[in-house]
Amino acid sequence: MSKRNAAAGKGKVIKMAPKIAYRNLFHDRMSLIVTLVGIVFSVVLVAIEVGLYKGSENKIATVLDKAPADLWIVPYGTKSFDDPSLLIGHEKYAALSTPGVQYAEDMIVSFSSWRKPAGGKKSFILIGLDWPNGGTRPWSLEEGAVEDLQLPNAVAVDRSYFEDLGIEGRGDYAEINNHRIQVTAVTKGIRSFTTLPYIFTPITTARKFVGASAVQATYVLVRLEKGADVNAVRQALETRLTGAEVLTHDEFTRRSINYWMFSTGAGLALITGMVLGAIVGVVIVAQTLYASTKDHLNEFATLRALGASASYIHAVILIQALLSAVLGYAAGMLLAMLAIYRLSIRVPTLTIVMTPTIAAYLFALTVGMCVFAAITAIRKVTRIDPAGVFNR
Repeated sequence: MSKRNAAAGKGKVIKMAPKIAYRNLFHDRMSLIVTLVGIVFSVVLVAIEVGLYKGSENKIATVLDKAPADLWIVPYGTKSFDDPSLLIGHEKYAALSTPGVQYAEDMIVSFSSWRKPAGGKKSFILIGLDWPNGGTRPWSLEEGAVEDLQLPNAVAVDRSYFEDLGIEGRGDYAEINNHRIQVTAVTKGIRSFTTLPYIFTPITTARKFVGASAVQATYVLVRLEKGADVNAVRQALETRLTGAEVLTHDEFTRRSINYWMFSTGAGLALITGMVLGAIVGVVIVAQTLYASTKDHLNEFATLRALGASASYIHAVILIQALLSAVLGYAAGMLLAMLAIYRLSIRVPTLTIVMTPTIAAYLFALTVGMCVFAAITAIRKVTRIDPAGVFNR
């Protein structure tokens, strides 16, 4: 009977933990507001920094993601997709004669000079694609068709770069490397990480603009036969090619992202912002939880004297931290989404990505941040002497 009563009492005490945590949290409204402001600031800052980082990765891999290939043949020492130089030549035919290769296509990528109709120059990245022979086709065309790019010296320009290139729309003329060109197609939403415009044209036109021979390319995209061993084909290609590297699609994408995000320091700045946001959140939550715990030391000591275990007191503090995390995350994400929406309208060239997966990771980070911050308060409670309550 006594055991049954003890178990019932213990269950009742456990059920009271959320109630006590809720009352502790909402008893001091000012402390609660300070806690939530800290968490909201942290969530908004980390959400925008993560969104900018992911958006930057997407920009760096824009062309790579639209040109699927199992293997990329690149000039030896290539640091990123936007670090182009020409291969020796004939790599495409070497690839096509390698067992396991189904298809290979050339791609020209080159820094070039655009002379504006009204005067002045603008550097850009010229991309020559080989879609007439079954290769990668231009994408996101908003005006004009792929067939319009088959006209002599025809190019496709993204609408977001019209002002930079000094043109007003489709049909305008300009010069590329002293060749007169016409804009016959307009793309939408294709932007580079370096802010230099991507301009698309057939590979034969691109070779003429950059002075490449009819068999030269910057990259060769290789697709394998079904069931072919990627490593075996890669090794066979490496033994047949000179002055070139053979990378998988993921390796080339990761190399490009790592170069721009870490070698240039751009990514480190974003990561530093994320870390600072998390630190600010931990410090503010830790301070307020510690102060709340200190204010309720007498109550916690009374609970210990009545038989409450240390784990029960810890549970109260952790529930306070979790409640703070949920409330702060909800308000923070709401403000972050509003900020991202406003920024996308005011600064359309800025790419901030927010996906359900990123939001889920942010929630986990917020909970972890608050639980970590609760450690200082738990250490304070652990030192409570239950007998102290009888000395008052």
